[in-house]
Amino acid sequence: MANRHRGEIEATLGGKRRVLVLTLGALAELEDAFGGEDMLALASRFETGRIRAADAIRVIGAGLRGAGGGESDEDVARMSAEGGAAGYIAIVADLLTATFGGEGA
Repeated sequence: MANRHRGEIEATLGGKRRVLVLTLGALAELEDAFGGEDMLALASRFETGRIRAADAIRVIGAGLRGAGGGESDEDVARMSAEGGAAGYIAIVADLLTATFGGEGA
């Protein structure tokens, strides 16, 4: 079960309920993936609600690995999400809100 006080969320991906969390290591992974942007720049980047599919794959993958999963970004790209494309975006938004604060955190 996810603990929002630790920034964890739950999401159904590939038909399985999973926990995701952006640990410090996961955030460092995202900084590297997004060209060295710092944590606040990453949060600001996604605040607009405009996100590419590749961005969602990276964020979800980092969240799964932060929670101890071994899924690669390639594995994440093959996973389905409840609600299709909107479901992926909802997972990313929920994870970022749990990590950086805001409504629902």
